[in-house]
Amino acid sequence: MDSIKLEINGIGVEVPNGTSILKAAEQVGVKVPRLCYHEDLSPWGACGLCVVKIEGSPKMMRACATPCAPGMKITTHDTELYNVRRTVLQLILSTHPNDCLRCARNGNCELQTLSEEFGIREFDFPKRLRDMPIDNSTPSIEVNPQKCVQCGRCVAVCQQMQGVWALEFLGRGDETRIAPAADVKLNDSPCIKCGQCSAHCPVGAIYEHSDNKAVYQALADHQKHCVVQIAPAVRVAIGEAFGYESGELLTGKLYAALRRLGFKAVFDTNFSADLTIMEEGSEFIKRMTKGGPLPLITSCCPAWTDYMEKFADDFVDNFSTAKSPQQMLGAMAKTYYADSIKVDPKSMYVVSIMPCTAKKYEITRTDDMYSTGYKDVDVVLTTRELARMIKSAGIDFRNLPDEKADSIMGEYAGAGTIFGVTGGVMEAALRTAVTIMTGKKLEKVEFMDVRGLEGVKEAKLDVAGTEVRIAVAHTMSNIEQVLDKVREARKTGAELPYHFIEVMACRGGCIGGGGQPHGATDTIRKKRMAGLYKDDEISTVRCSHENPEIQRIYKDFLGEPLGKLAHKYLHTHYKAREAYKV
Repeated sequence: MDSIKLEINGIGVEVPNGTSILKAAEQVGVKVPRLCYHEDLSPWGACGLCVVKIEGSPKMMRACATPCAPGMKITTHDTELYNVRRTVLQLILSTHPNDCLRCARNGNCELQTLSEEFGIREFDFPKRLRDMPIDNSTPSIEVNPQKCVQCGRCVAVCQQMQGVWALEFLGRGDETRIAPAADVKLNDSPCIKCGQCSAHCPVGAIYEHSDNKAVYQALADHQKHCVVQIAPAVRVAIGEAFGYESGELLTGKLYAALRRLGFKAVFDTNFSADLTIMEEGSEFIKRMTKGGPLPLITSCCPAWTDYMEKFADDFVDNFSTAKSPQQMLGAMAKTYYADSIKVDPKSMYVVSIMPCTAKKYEITRTDDMYSTGYKDVDVVLTTRELARMIKSAGIDFRNLPDEKADSIMGEYAGAGTIFGVTGGVMEAALRTAVTIMTGKKLEKVEFMDVRGLEGVKEAKLDVAGTEVRIAVAHTMSNIEQVLDKVREARKTGAELPYHFIEVMACRGGCIGGGGQPHGATDTIRKKRMAGLYKDDEISTVRCSHENPEIQRIYKDFLGEPLGKLAHKYLHTHYKAREAYKV
């Protein structure tokens, strides 16, 4: 049976077999309340808010986890269901703090929204708050277990989507709480700082470590020369905080907003994404033609590199040593740019606007992140933090004019902007690598086989008579199947399944990063992806090696890809690390 017919609130509907009641209700324009359910995760009916009535059944069933059956007659809303849901909400609120004004999710909290919708103005049950400390041991995310509503999303994300198992439910009954496995500090756990737990949390139990105050202080310090860079994925998500449709391309308004905040120069991480391609692409060509550890694996995602060092250290030698675009721009800002405007690098203060919480960790990861003699990037703000900063500064974002980035490190190719989507790094690298290896300009720069939200994408290319096998994986739980294929080939002496692998920790790549606006689903991710592909399509230059500012920086400063200065400022190293710090 491919489809089934049923009634919801007296309205007939036909849905595919296996559809949940919750999804069927949406097809007839009915929203069933929910707190634990998320489209990315398997439903498990933890909160009990989505209960519905089924004619002939003595029990109320949870709509998120109950599949439709032929002939069902379902009631989603009546007085009894309203009272049950209101009681469930009251019970949740009885163990939840009332400090909404100080909460990172104030005004954007699913529990707060439900409470308003149900008109809760008083409490029917006494407060039963437990004194549990905030875990702020990482530079990326913080955990406040007192605000946990035990929806289970963070645990499911960490274990099922990411395969990291850093978070778990500890204790039983009233003593249940979320915490890192083994009850260690988050920074001592296998956590890779991807922030997907915070992106999926419906309340303020997990959130990004805020650095807004540090940035405001730096902007007020006249001894500092504050500059800023924006990552590719920020420009197609920031608008969601200001009423725009997901995926709206708002690059020019972002440049304008950042200038109004007081930054002396506005750069674009897309530029340094092009720079990354020059180094990483050259690295790939060198390994393919002159020998070296294959497959080459991308290393621009700090959550992925953290995972690799902890769980896949047998691939340390396969990692590209090229730094991420964020770190490359920071290093160039404190050398190339500082020298060009005759500013002491010591006074330079580099701020990154990133879609990623792991970027906060990356800026302190190794000594290589201080390659200029100073911290290459001083502070990282997520897309969410920047949105708050723009609002608090009184900037009317929607009515800002479109402005341009500062020349010297602001111009970018289309290849640089697609870094923000899964498959984008691979596609950008291939545009340059294939051109160099064949000696011919590409007539078609799109590599469609690496696009889309499929967890693992594979392709084979004929490059000047050489077969190049590639793989793209996103969402951490997908990467092991790719690595295991390589391990098996190593073990048996068979031909390598891949020469080049791209990995991004978050679903969809950076457009679905842990620091992006809350509420991301695949529908939203696809819109954000479309925005970046649009940016690529409208770009005059679409290959990194053709970017005039990239050509200039090598001519005037770096010399050549993989050269002495490039290695000093643009490359890093990796090493095996323990998943648990004990």
